[in-house]
Amino acid sequence: MSRTLLGPFALALALAPAAAGAGRPPEALGLTAAPARLVFHGSGLATVRLRNPGRKAVAVTVASAGFALDLRGRPRIVKRRVSRSAAGWLRLRPAHLRLAPHAAGKLLVSAKLPRGAEPGDHDALVVLSARPLARARVSVRLRLGVVVVVRAPGAVIRRVELGRLRVVRRGGRRTLELAVVDSGNVTERLLRVRATLLRSSRRLATVGAGARELRPHTRGLLEFRLPRSANGVVTARVVVPAAPGRRVIRRTYRLRI
Repeated sequence: MSRTLLGPFALALALAPAAAGAGRPPEALGLTAAPARLVFHGSGLATVRLRNPGRKAVAVTVASAGFALDLRGRPRIVKRRVSRSAAGWLRLRPAHLRLAPHAAGKLLVSAKLPRGAEPGDHDALVVLSARPLARARVSVRLRLGVVVVVRAPGAVIRRVELGRLRVVRRGGRRTLELAVVDSGNVTERLLRVRATLLRSSRRLATVGAGARELRPHTRGLLEFRLPRSANGVVTARVVVPAAPGRRVIRRTYRLRI
């Protein structure tokens, strides 16, 4: 079973039974962390507030890890070293702590920029693993994560490129899939991206894609759900709105839907 505990940039990584057994389900186990995302401009120090909203005392282990986003923007832990990872730049104190039911605690996260760090954004994940202190017939462990972004000084390059647009059919649903690439050195947040479908200059529909992030030097997909009324050969005009430091991006496609 999985559960989302924080915002879109914090990861509810797993709520998995370590051992199965008969009898009643375990008492509620909980852990929250705020803020869900830390951003450092160079070296710095920040505090993450932890809270145990559950009915069981928990032991919490803290570690740093790399993370990645898949093509559709879903985050995941990456054990191997990935490009532009800041996992090795973080110091976490304490590494272990205990929280009584409804108690709160603090985690200090510091980032130390190494010499020669490449300009732009580098990211990592602070992984919090919680387990109940009391023994139970069913042992449950909870993991959640907080994203950390460290921006190294230097020239900021913002370059989002639009690639192929294609029609994808899954069951009875049709979507447009747009390939996007972040060729710059900072994380890009794509909001309110729209595709307007036209035939002979007549607008058939305007469809939007969900918000998502792109890490530097990675690619992803934006999805637009097509209305049933849109068929045949059309012109699709895609617009990515401007953002601080980034101009409006436009591209026109011709395709059959």
